[in-house]
Amino acid sequence: MERITTVLVLLIMRKGTGTSSGEVTFENPDPCALKGSSVEFKCSYRYNEGETVRKTLWYKGDFLGDIWTRTKLSDLPSYENRTEYLGDQKHNCSIAIHDVQENDTGHYYFRFDTEKFGYRSKKSVQLSVTELSASMYPDRVRAGEDVKLECRTSCQQLPSIIWFKDGRPVAKPVFQAQAEDSGNYSCAIEGQESDKSDPVILIVQYAPLNVSIEMSHPGLMVEGSNVSLTCTANPAADSYTWYKDFSGSMLQVGSGQVLSLPSVNVSHSGLYLCRVRNSVGEGNSMGVLLTVYETDTTDINHLILRVGFGVKAVIVLLLTMIIIWACKKMRVSPVDKKEHSHAFLVK
Repeated sequence: MERITTVLVLLIMRKGTGTSSGEVTFENPDPCALKGSSVEFKCSYRYNEGETVRKTLWYKGDFLGDIWTRTKLSDLPSYENRTEYLGDQKHNCSIAIHDVQENDTGHYYFRFDTEKFGYRSKKSVQLSVTELSASMYPDRVRAGEDVKLECRTSCQQLPSIIWFKDGRPVAKPVFQAQAEDSGNYSCAIEGQESDKSDPVILIVQYAPLNVSIEMSHPGLMVEGSNVSLTCTANPAADSYTWYKDFSGSMLQVGSGQVLSLPSVNVSHSGLYLCRVRNSVGEGNSMGVLLTVYETDTTDINHLILRVGFGVKAVIVLLLTMIIIWACKKMRVSPVDKKEHSHAFLVK
């Protein structure tokens, strides 16, 4: 009877969960990981001197019905190609899980076997998986007003957060908004910048800028021409009002983005200005000068007469030059005649 008892004790010691001389320690027993990122369970273990570690295993705990069970990670298909054992068979039992998913949330245990005993951790690593949620207050502001960015997560200990606007780093999470600050904002954990939160949009409202006028036919205009003036601004305005300079006073002459001036006359000449307005403020364009020349029938007749006289003068000048050239050709001196006669007799 004593012999059988001794054998049973030895078997229990050999196959049992170990003795107090074996111990597993987790550096951070409550890690929190961002969905899609990688997380490392830093772990160390010790055992009786003289023993040799033969096997190391990581388990995940879960309820199977009403029974709490531990399943090897290598037997769970969802962890295939996502776990990386970083430890050894001496004292390091760290492991990494990549591309963390929501169903990775739970308790993890470590076990190692020597040639004599099997040891397992009494405590577990409890992993929490979270996502970043970006928000801002307010999300629609006027230029010069304060904006506050907040990045939230279910993790109790939030690591260092980095903010991005349209993919570029943001210096501070609290700032006075300007026109150029409009855009998409997202946050990320420092060191995991590739895993950003869903973006939130900031809209900065400001008075119209860069107000300008475009003339359909720039330059000098003659009476009867059709002219249109177009006013543009950034951002687009809610209202457009046109003014014209009358002896130093600006008087309203129209409204709308386009001012149409059909069949202009001399009275339309002058300096035109566009004033735009939105919910934040207003802005003015630079003045544009429109010059219209009068077309008089008498002036046209005078012009035709002048052109006619000019053509006649040119013709007379050309005829005079031709006559002079012909006369020179026809003249022959006495010396030239004598030389020509002598030459004929000799021959």
